[in-house]
Amino acid sequence: MDRTSNELTDVRQPVVGTVETATKKISPEWLCAGLIVVLSAWILHSFVQAILAGCVTAIASWPLYTRFGTRFPTRIGRSSKGMIFMLAMTVFVIALLLLAFGTLLTDAQALLSEVAAADQKGIAVPQGLESAPLIGPWLAARWQTQIASPGALLMWTQRTDAGALLLWAQSLGQFMAKHAFIILFTILLLFFLYQEGESLAEGFRRVLRRRIGERADVYVDLATRAVRASVNSMLIVAIFDGFASGVAYAIVGVPRPAVWGAVTGLLALVPFLGYVAVGALTLQLAMSATALASPVLAFGLGCFVLICGDKIVRPVVGRDGIRLRFVWILMGCLGGFEALGLVGLVVGPVVLTLARELWEQRVRDLRADA
Repeated sequence: MDRTSNELTDVRQPVVGTVETATKKISPEWLCAGLIVVLSAWILHSFVQAILAGCVTAIASWPLYTRFGTRFPTRIGRSSKGMIFMLAMTVFVIALLLLAFGTLLTDAQALLSEVAAADQKGIAVPQGLESAPLIGPWLAARWQTQIASPGALLMWTQRTDAGALLLWAQSLGQFMAKHAFIILFTILLLFFLYQEGESLAEGFRRVLRRRIGERADVYVDLATRAVRASVNSMLIVAIFDGFASGVAYAIVGVPRPAVWGAVTGLLALVPFLGYVAVGALTLQLAMSATALASPVLAFGLGCFVLICGDKIVRPVVGRDGIRLRFVWILMGCLGGFEALGLVGLVVGPVVLTLARELWEQRVRDLRADA
């Protein structure tokens, strides 16, 4: 009996010692530090998207900022260089976005006026719609019964729930206000990052080296390349889509093809948002064209350009930095957009790239131990 008791005591002693050791490691200093970190995260949680957007923009534009700074005289301080570069980028990006959305709003207003004027007389079935393959006769019949009679669209709007429209307008207003808030704080944060970026990056590397070892440099370099590759792929895809769609629109005979090409390219920065521009253009052409060929060709060529940009150009440009297949890039973009908004389009693929690197490193370690 005594022997058994002694054996049990011997077995339990290491467990007790381990618990005591773990308890000693959780010192009041660590508890205080953890509490400060949690409180800081809670206070700044509303600014997460702005912080991520500022960091992504600073990392992606840092080589350009470095070359920009070397062209200034040495008597101009770092603060002045950062301010000038930040203002230049802000004006350039916001001006392009305002151009795109302003064009869409202007054409949408003109389209609504044309639709309202045509609805008073009844909107006739477009020529050639009935002869379209597969669903042409069905679409023509539905158009004839639902839209062709005078005042049909006005009756549709009268049956619409006013409360639902008010709720939709309120949601849209909240969305615009939220993103205006994010853009404002992103601009303010960019000025700080251009000033202190080098020291922050060096401190970040030191902390990671202390915690996870020499692999920290590998992960930081991989994340940096992935961020720049993701941003570069977005920009190059937007340029490709804008130029190619503008040429396609000119071939079809679309009015103002250069403007519509620029709008398509700018909206194509976000996956699938370029199709909104193609759809709006197609609807405008369908309401004003005398034949079905122009809107159908514009829609087909516009979609073809966007598919080529997403399926071919984006993976080719980003493969060296992101190193993910298209399906993972797409899931990273869409999942990141759902979780973090616009900045998630970059953060999502970067996170998946790091996850892939961690997985491959773990597999290599297991092979080396075998």
